[in-house]
Amino acid sequence: MRLYEFEGKQLFKKAGIPVAEGQLAASAEEAYDVVARLEQPVALKAQVLTGGRGKAGGIRLVDGANEARTEATELFGLTIKGFPVRKLLIEPKFSVKQEYYLGVTIDRANYKLVVIGSGEGGVDIEETAEKSPEKIVRKTFSIGEPMYTFDALAIARKIGIPQDLGKKAAAIIVSLFKLFKQYDAKLVEINPLVLTDEHELMAADSRVSLDDDAVFRHPELADLGIEKRHEEGEMTPREQQATEWGIPYLDLDGTIGMFPGGAGFGIMGNDFIHYYGGKPANFMDSGGGPKPERIAKMLVLLDENPNVKAIFGARFGGISRCDDFAKGVIMFLKDHGLSKPMVMRMTGNMWQEGVKIFEEAKEAEPELFKHIEFHGIETPIEEISKRAVELAREGGN
Repeated sequence: MRLYEFEGKQLFKKAGIPVAEGQLAASAEEAYDVVARLEQPVALKAQVLTGGRGKAGGIRLVDGANEARTEATELFGLTIKGFPVRKLLIEPKFSVKQEYYLGVTIDRANYKLVVIGSGEGGVDIEETAEKSPEKIVRKTFSIGEPMYTFDALAIARKIGIPQDLGKKAAAIIVSLFKLFKQYDAKLVEINPLVLTDEHELMAADSRVSLDDDAVFRHPELADLGIEKRHEEGEMTPREQQATEWGIPYLDLDGTIGMFPGGAGFGIMGNDFIHYYGGKPANFMDSGGGPKPERIAKMLVLLDENPNVKAIFGARFGGISRCDDFAKGVIMFLKDHGLSKPMVMRMTGNMWQEGVKIFEEAKEAEPELFKHIEFHGIETPIEEISKRAVELAREGGN
């Protein structure tokens, strides 16, 4: 369960992590009133449950109340990655000398907690890790292992925090680590942790994701207005639509639409796509024994996703039947039509019947299949994965 920035900062403040004193506004007029009272330059920050808002124009710096009203009106008209802006966090503007990154998350491969730091904050940590891995500092801990001040001091030193601020930085890092464990978090991030011109450290942003299955263990969150929620604001429009249709679906940030048969096969397909240099645009599960109507709806979600450049279909028939899979695809083609290239493979229960259904349908209406390549067990899944990555790259050019 991801928290809004202002909610994460409430937890930061309780933990002793320095944050700016901010106020919320739910309208342009409220923004005007807040800035008029503050009588100083401020930052207007759109509150949305996604990253990349800065690049999307979701943060505006203003010098006065009238300018705040104008900019706030524009911000409330924005939709960022499918999330409409309904609240603004208004904070005093401060000058920035340097930006750092700090985060705590789970190292799932080794069943440990990992603290991550970098001297380059304010950008995607994944981008820094890919382009400049030497700039990333990692320190792993066993689940029950505490973090000591000397651990935090070493991290602060390695990411370039000035020596005279080492103890303050260490206190922030230790507090972030404790907060992660205290609230059963999956991720806590300060990006950026800024060094101001006044030589102070400040958490300029927050990202906190809690394990929603553990929220019941923390009734104290309700005192801050943070409760387990399933409001539509947490979901992208496609996730909302998938929920209405009863289809497990999650948007990701890639370009290859994943059209799997079952969750296990979907996870394997995602791994193949990553291995061959692509990025999945979603995770999806068809469920056991899906009807053709469900298969057709799954394809609608992918074909109408503007980020998808190609679709990768992989059906392993077990409880599910490949002939039903083929019927669902054809139903989609006739009722909706396919605008993206798709490569797919069927194997397992009734795969030969499924391929035959495709061949007969293509012979009868070849125009429906102009964007589709379909294969049976004779083609290795690796080749299908590579082809999907190729198609996505061609579609992006």
